[in-house]
Amino acid sequence: MKVKAGSVKIKLVNAVFMLIGVLLLSSCGKVSNDSVLTKGIIYCSEGSPSTFNPQLDTSFITIDATSKQLYNRLMDFDPTNFDKIPALARSWHMTKNGKLITFYLRKDVSFHQTDYFTPTRNMNADDVIFSFNRIIDESNPFYQSVAGKFPFFQSIKFSELVEDIEKINEYTIRFRLTQPQSSFLTNLAAPFGVILSKEYADTLLAQGRDLTELDSKPIGTGPFKYREYRSGSLIRYVKHENYWRFDVQIEQLLFNISPGNTSRLTKLLTHECDVIAYPIAMQEIASRKDLVLEEVTSFNVAFLAFNTQVPPFDNPLVRKAVAHAIDKKAIISAVYYDQAEVADSLLPKASWAYSKNTNTIEHSQEKAKLLLADAGLADGFTLDIWAGSIQRAYNPNALKMAKLIKADLARIGIEVNIITFEWSTFLKKLAKGEHQSVLIGWSADHPDPDNFFSPPLSCASLATGSNRAMWCNEEFDQLLKQSLATNDTTIRKKLYKQAQQILAEEIPLLPIAYAKRAQAKVAEIEGNILTPFGGISFENVNKKALQ
Repeated sequence: MKVKAGSVKIKLVNAVFMLIGVLLLSSCGKVSNDSVLTKGIIYCSEGSPSTFNPQLDTSFITIDATSKQLYNRLMDFDPTNFDKIPALARSWHMTKNGKLITFYLRKDVSFHQTDYFTPTRNMNADDVIFSFNRIIDESNPFYQSVAGKFPFFQSIKFSELVEDIEKINEYTIRFRLTQPQSSFLTNLAAPFGVILSKEYADTLLAQGRDLTELDSKPIGTGPFKYREYRSGSLIRYVKHENYWRFDVQIEQLLFNISPGNTSRLTKLLTHECDVIAYPIAMQEIASRKDLVLEEVTSFNVAFLAFNTQVPPFDNPLVRKAVAHAIDKKAIISAVYYDQAEVADSLLPKASWAYSKNTNTIEHSQEKAKLLLADAGLADGFTLDIWAGSIQRAYNPNALKMAKLIKADLARIGIEVNIITFEWSTFLKKLAKGEHQSVLIGWSADHPDPDNFFSPPLSCASLATGSNRAMWCNEEFDQLLKQSLATNDTTIRKKLYKQAQQILAEEIPLLPIAYAKRAQAKVAEIEGNILTPFGGISFENVNKKALQ
């Protein structure tokens, strides 16, 4: 669906078109001469994944590149109403007390056959049990091979919740929980709940191979299988010829890793790429008949996270002062070109738990100065703001946003240093808590409200490094726990309202914007790639020229 886009800078568009002539003559030969141009689809992505197993990473570069391309989960979400629907499990049953969940598996699901592994059987109960036992069993060698780092599952305290996973028969398994949890099934349907091959893992052990190959040379059941990865350059997937759902239409799927916004746009305009992530110059794209601009209302939020464990942000008064000084409306106009809404809560307005009555932080330099004075910082201070170097679904230009915030804070006597790193280094340093503040955000993995609270702000997520505010509040954690213990939506909504009130008072982070996610593609590409949450998918995509 074509959409109307905001204005763009004329200089940028002119510069892009000056490049087109050059690139038509000297375009990257490694890609343009590749048979993928006629037998598949080229997706220009914004960065390299840190792993090929989404169990190990919550970054959306990794999720986009792996989760729905290489793997399947026990359940999926219906794209229209977000209800849970069967996937590798054809059905399931939960007891009334919510503590026993039985899954009945499909019998016709094949794993990938590659040059480094040939399966001898279809997926069965052993694979499902292995995939989750790996996360909760500290004695498992594949837990040890990644030092027990499973950030999403740790943030939801998965190992504390799952008491046992029992094999009933070859195609039936049962989870036994220590207590009922309203979001348990939803979490299994999230992009991290992928099913791995136990036979492949056993082969790595038996052959004395590097156990990290389970995650770097992936084997899954998804629509595509791994063929090649050149770090910082490309990922090559090929069609899974025995895919259980249907005959996949794409012979090859190539991720052309192109961090530069202008580079991706130019490759789209010259048709070197079929689809690009996070397009700029959207007005120009929308005006061309050979291109299609698409967007989806995404469950995400951009925010400024304060490291609450280091001065001066260990003082809530200082956090609130900075919050009052920032002009969110100006940011929406200058950074998002009005393709976003001002965020007044960590929860997007589309969430059923969103609370309209949460106290909002108005833009007021006067209040900011008074709060700084109350905190003993009337003369201001020097602040480091970290900003990512690549586009994200929730923030198209963190560096530009940082510059706007720098100007806002200068008006109340705060001097800002803007710091950035290469993306993988940026994430590693963030996880260690080396930042003073950071412009970052969150894109939902699934529609349950807990996904906006537990992974980015729970005490458990502090240990995994996904809690960018380095904030732990026992009262807040208790409210999350109480909400997860009931399926009553009315009770849960009341508890989440209290949780949002704590965030409004403590301000471990400042919500800034709810953004739409956009992509652009050549007109020959058919099918939906974007989803409101959980990463992109090429499973149902086709290219007319291939027919």
